[in-house]
Amino acid sequence: MRMSAAPDRSRLRVLVVEDDETIGRHLETGLRGHDYAPTWCRTGAGALAEAARAPYDVLLLDLGLPDMDGLDVARQLRARLPDLLIVVLTARTDDIDIIAGLDVGADDYLVKPFSLTVLLARLRAHLRRHAVAAPAREPVRLGDLVVDLPARRCALHGVDVPLRAKEFDLLAVLAERIGEAVSRETLMAEVWDENWFGSTKTLDVTMASLRRRLTEAAQASEQPTRLPGITTLRGHGYRLERQPDPQG
Repeated sequence: MRMSAAPDRSRLRVLVVEDDETIGRHLETGLRGHDYAPTWCRTGAGALAEAARAPYDVLLLDLGLPDMDGLDVARQLRARLPDLLIVVLTARTDDIDIIAGLDVGADDYLVKPFSLTVLLARLRAHLRRHAVAAPAREPVRLGDLVVDLPARRCALHGVDVPLRAKEFDLLAVLAERIGEAVSRETLMAEVWDENWFGSTKTLDVTMASLRRRLTEAAQASEQPTRLPGITTLRGHGYRLERQPDPQG
């Protein structure tokens, strides 16, 4: 393992986990040049040890590590640090790999090769949204599902439904526009950032994961459950239906 000097605690702390020498040095230098405080590790074990030693705000995580799968690192750190911003860096382009990364707790992903400019834009967007407190609003009831916007809590029959940050944000935007057609552009701007770079596939992956989590929660419930319907509007976006769909 190779680590940089201890980061300046007055700046945002970024743990870079990347075994490639060129990429690791490039990220470390670029982040420090933009007023972040990076620490660079080359192994998953090193990253877990470093995260236990000092607090971090952001994790930039390569999936192809020499000692362990990056997904295991993401899973362990998400369980220990629920507020950590995790961005996966991967050469894997298959949807199943991207979904696996998001499912273990990553907030976003970048497919290699990527530019430092794009990475910095993504970080600014995520960190800006993490810093904005949600305005006071009444919980929204959608069938048997209750979405508490101020508390960022989603519950089914009083039992919390564990949603990742972007899944909750996506549901919240749709819940505020029940019955309305919401365009992909609007969802990308409000859930991610108006200056989003790259493909909107992230929206589709997050929507699929949101639907799956809600369905799994309904199936796990011992009570008859009504979930809101989310309609895909091809070529446009999505609509959260006013009338919930009956579930078994």
